[in-house]
Amino acid sequence: MDNQVDLGCTPQVTGFFDPHSNTISYVVQDPASTACAIIDPVMEFDQAAGRLTYESADQIAAFVDANGLRVAWIIETHVHADHLSGAPYLQDRLGGKIGIGEHVQTVQDTFGKIFNEGTEFQRDGSQFDALFKDGDAYTVGGMACFAMHTPGHTPACMVHVMGDAAFAGDTLFMPDGGSARADFPGGDAGQLYDSIQRVLSLPPQTRLFMCHDYGPGGRAIAWETTVAEQAARNIHVGNGKTRDEFIAFRTRRDAELKMPQLIIPSLQVNIRAGEVPTDAEGNMTLKVPVNKL
Repeated sequence: MDNQVDLGCTPQVTGFFDPHSNTISYVVQDPASTACAIIDPVMEFDQAAGRLTYESADQIAAFVDANGLRVAWIIETHVHADHLSGAPYLQDRLGGKIGIGEHVQTVQDTFGKIFNEGTEFQRDGSQFDALFKDGDAYTVGGMACFAMHTPGHTPACMVHVMGDAAFAGDTLFMPDGGSARADFPGGDAGQLYDSIQRVLSLPPQTRLFMCHDYGPGGRAIAWETTVAEQAARNIHVGNGKTRDEFIAFRTRRDAELKMPQLIIPSLQVNIRAGEVPTDAEGNMTLKVPVNKL
């Protein structure tokens, strides 16, 4: 990967917190134009009622409209297991290309089997407009951006660097939150440690933006830190913790965690780039596989 963080380019980053899934979505503005990117947008799902709503996505759309912005990209840092994607809803309203890491194909193959998807479900990532490879460069207006493959939480995880800002997905949480789980199908604690080290090799002053925050200890929700702060203070990997120490801790911790509440609907929707599957009559329908996860 030859890409370099452009510390001279400081995009405006606006976060939108979804309290239902503790997800932070972002609008990232090119400082030299009206171009922007949307990262990890949320679509709300009331599982008991089987009802979709779009409050979070509507907030993002209202912000984009109010500021006269032009959406170049809608980026998924990975296939989320805790919320449904609002990407197609926002694309219909605002335009832009939907992109994700190329290893979404691995995730599609894994969960296509778990959900017993038929041959009509394409497992080649074609539901997305762009599949990023490690090191791929792209632009938002005149702002140089690039993608880093950071597997471990899932095979398709990527960190996206835009100017002096990097969007960590679930690779890292805030320093007092540590790191994400690595026990989903295709996850690997050793890979996650290695991926985090790649992120920590970025320039120390690089701004890091989290995909989730849970307010450990009752503190206020937060989502911005720096590479330097993570390297020094992250409770799971900071201050020189070794790979073996991390794997042992992460394995013990993951064995204690429950599955995310919305994992079953989220995965079915998100492997389709945010589109809800339909039955033979065209009705939006979700499956509940038993004893598969």
